[in-house]
Amino acid sequence: MPQPIVIAGSGLAGYTLAREFRKLDRDTPLLILSRDAAGFYSKPMLSNALSGNRTAESLVMKSAEKMATELNATIRARVDIAMIDPQRRVIELVDGEQIAFRDLVLALGADPIHLPIEGDGAADILSVNDLDDFARFASHLHDAKRIVVLGGGLIGCEFANDLLARGIEPVVIDIAAWPLGRLLPEAAATWFRQQLEAAGVSFRMGVSVTSVARNGGNYHVSLSDGSVLDTDLVLSAVGLRPRIALASAAGLAVNRGIRVDRRLASSQPNIHAIGDCAEVEGLVLPFVMPIMQQARALAATLAGTPTRLNYPAMPVVVKTPACPTVVCPPAPDAQGSWQILGGQDAAAGLEVQFLAPDEKLLGFALLGAATARKQALAAHAPATLA
Repeated sequence: MPQPIVIAGSGLAGYTLAREFRKLDRDTPLLILSRDAAGFYSKPMLSNALSGNRTAESLVMKSAEKMATELNATIRARVDIAMIDPQRRVIELVDGEQIAFRDLVLALGADPIHLPIEGDGAADILSVNDLDDFARFASHLHDAKRIVVLGGGLIGCEFANDLLARGIEPVVIDIAAWPLGRLLPEAAATWFRQQLEAAGVSFRMGVSVTSVARNGGNYHVSLSDGSVLDTDLVLSAVGLRPRIALASAAGLAVNRGIRVDRRLASSQPNIHAIGDCAEVEGLVLPFVMPIMQQARALAATLAGTPTRLNYPAMPVVVKTPACPTVVCPPAPDAQGSWQILGGQDAAAGLEVQFLAPDEKLLGFALLGAATARKQALAAHAPATLA
């Protein structure tokens, strides 16, 4: 039997790649290794599951067994890779088992960033990065009335909005001056904040958490400005760090993520990376649309047609029903400025565009009812990676 293509990871990236590959090749052996139960679910749904009354169990759309049948693949759940031997094209599991591969795809994802916080309650801070994390988080919500959310970025704001569905008061804390600081300019972020505050979210911007202390069954959260918040729970959503340790130990080139070229190939032959762990020409994009583009390109390459990855304009949808938001950020080195179009009427929403000196559209942000213009503007925005 020929050696299999091994996909390390059963998240959205790993399973999407497997599906795309099977559209092109039904016969090559496919082995998927998963650190968890390997059921298929959409990780982006974790941050808005509460408003839909979803449980961890109900978020699983297909079991590992169904996925194995659908993909004509072998799926092994609850296994961990100890090392990769690129020269021998072998991976070794923690129990010592060795598996040879034709090609290895690292779809390892990313780990939550943990802030250095003092106090005897710091170890109780929760984060939600997978289905098991969500189950643990949800189990603590039954009597919660207030939750401190660390991080005012996309995930932090999504969770804060979602907690409102449970009648829980979220307090978002971030060192940045405004929420969604990496996506929105100040004027749009201020409008966004106002809509979420009207819905019941509280924000404490420009401060950080210094310590979390237990107070019976609750917590005292001390901030850098000297103030103290009482809370039932602390949820950390300050960002993710790509899982690169396994690749680095195997001698693969790494930076913020596992460095790959436009064909998703690493610095070692027959080893590839996609998803949250991959860095393509300096870009680490932990969003759904880049994963879809990567999976299609790599599937074609693995099926025998070397295919170069391209990123079209890829608007990011922020799942905050209190203020629906779509952002297509300009390139980091883009020259231009943000401009507000029209008024800031709550019923009409808010549209801001990032325009070059020659008025060419380089990025945009749409809030509220203005999100209806997503497709129209995306058609004129430049490709993220042409």
